[in-house]
Amino acid sequence: MTFDMGSGMGWFGKSKGGDEAPKAAAALQAAPPAPAPEPATTLEIDVAWYRWLTAAPPPRAPAPIERRILEELAGLAQAPVAGAALVPRVPEIIPQLMRTLQAEELNAFDLSRQLSQDTLLVAEVYREANRPAYLPRYHSGPPVNSIQAAIMLLGQNGMRMLLARVAFRPIVSMQSGVLARRVSPVIWRQSEKAALAASLLAPGLRANTFDAYLAGLMENVGLVVAFRLLDQICGDQALPWSEEFVEGLFRHARTLSARITTLWEFPEAVAEAIEISGSPEARALALGDRLAKLRMLVDGAQFAPDDPFVTDGLNEQALIVFAKLQDEE
Repeated sequence: MTFDMGSGMGWFGKSKGGDEAPKAAAALQAAPPAPAPEPATTLEIDVAWYRWLTAAPPPRAPAPIERRILEELAGLAQAPVAGAALVPRVPEIIPQLMRTLQAEELNAFDLSRQLSQDTLLVAEVYREANRPAYLPRYHSGPPVNSIQAAIMLLGQNGMRMLLARVAFRPIVSMQSGVLARRVSPVIWRQSEKAALAASLLAPGLRANTFDAYLAGLMENVGLVVAFRLLDQICGDQALPWSEEFVEGLFRHARTLSARITTLWEFPEAVAEAIEISGSPEARALALGDRLAKLRMLVDGAQFAPDDPFVTDGLNEQALIVFAKLQDEE
């Protein structure tokens, strides 16, 4: 049966004095616009990033295998010494240097004396100080060849970030299973981007810039451990793929990262930023991590830069930071 909307509305208009139809049309025009779509959730982004990272073809690991991996990872999070044993420890001198750099004023003499214990670190400081980004554009003289001069040129924040990067490199180069060897360098790139993004966002959130930076570098240490577990349990067989698995994977990995951060004697605020939401550093880390994963998905041709999945929910500052994270050609 067909209902004649034209005749029905004509009858309704006449019965009400003929003016209800224009009022109804005006009411429709004045109706509020449809709500904007919700931004992608953290889980949706984690799932997209995990699936791109693993690039695992079918078949998929069955639910019992997924549960076993998550149970073992949860156990490591409760016994972080065992989890920490699965990744190389940062050199012992790094926490000492970090504590020196926590002082309000940079003491180049004390820092150079501590650095002299590690020739590789000294070489890194020289290399960084002689990069074009630090030398004045008009500089045409000899390279910086004094450790104290290099320290002063880099400054307190530059030294902190340099030492942090150096400290975590062994985690990437470790020997392990096929999957962990393949994904670890990619995870490290995402960590570097998250650390940079968190440090850039920190001032606007009244967060400690260096703590936010360290949290970005440390957040994925537990994830590296998780992929070593996947290698041990799955081998070259099917990998987990479900959303439930990804949610548990990242949750347990963050907990383990926070516990390892404490074991390695990094500032308490860094561990809290990774495991506990709410602090300014945690907010900087959460947004920095989101931007870093989205940036890598875009650069990996999974999404266009202007895809709503990428841009929805990002303010102007976040979009500026997102652009800064693009890999240099």
